[in-house]
Amino acid sequence: MSLLSLIAVFLIEQLQPLDYRRIVAEPLGAWADWIESRFNAGAYRHGALAWCVAVLVPVVVIGIAYWLLYSLNPLFGWLLNVGILYVTMGFRQFSHHYTEIQLALRMGDLERARQLLAEWLGVSTYGLGSEDMARLSIEGALVASHRHVFAVVLWFVLLPGPCGALLYRLASIVHQRWNVESDVRQTDFSAFSKLVFGMIEWLPSRVTAAAFAIVGDFEDAVYCWRTQPAQWPDRDLGIVLAAGAGALGVQLGRPVIDGVEVSDRAELGLGEPADVDFMQSAVGLVWRATVLWMLLLFMLGLASLAG
Repeated sequence: MSLLSLIAVFLIEQLQPLDYRRIVAEPLGAWADWIESRFNAGAYRHGALAWCVAVLVPVVVIGIAYWLLYSLNPLFGWLLNVGILYVTMGFRQFSHHYTEIQLALRMGDLERARQLLAEWLGVSTYGLGSEDMARLSIEGALVASHRHVFAVVLWFVLLPGPCGALLYRLASIVHQRWNVESDVRQTDFSAFSKLVFGMIEWLPSRVTAAAFAIVGDFEDAVYCWRTQPAQWPDRDLGIVLAAGAGALGVQLGRPVIDGVEVSDRAELGLGEPADVDFMQSAVGLVWRATVLWMLLLFMLGLASLAG
């Protein structure tokens, strides 16, 4: 059923891409903000209770709904699986940004590429050159494929029904909303959400990195995975980016010159500087990793039937 649900979601996304930011990110972000406004008294225990209300309660409710629907008819349970996956994955929600940036860079329209990159990643792109934009785009695509495809799929498989997919998406959004670096409201309240999301993210980041290594340059991917992530601010994302860069044979990370400011970033990957051709190679890497996941799910399905 897991494989059939994923295939259905991929097909639906090709026909009707979801406006992830408007339909998913903003409503769930508003939900997280509302919970914080009601529970944030600055203490760690308040953060733990708020996280349970913001994340666990919806997951339990969906789990009960899935059990009831499945008991009535397995088709009803499958439809709920597809619906939750459709709103929690969002494969196409980043690919169209990436494709338009790639096309703008190939056409030499740097100003258009800067505008698209700023809209997608929400960062300043003033004065960025072609190499910087290609590098940031590849990083964004690798992170998005992990956060919106592979991590969601893994938790979907690990927990019954759609509970895992919803758990990961809610935990991710709550973590982002309650752990803004520049937010002066940060207290011990946000520490629990950061701790729990680190635990939730631990396995998916390594499984994603392993998939990139298997379908790319295995030796370089493993070398980068072992030696470089500790230098990245978010170690779990550093593992994904380092393995992806090594699998592609491209240099990621590195300082980015934004106008007169220089962002000090660690080097990730090996090989040549990023360019438009590497952007296309990154698309191939993500698709090969996706096919690998599908094959693994198919084999698991066969094994369960045989057992």
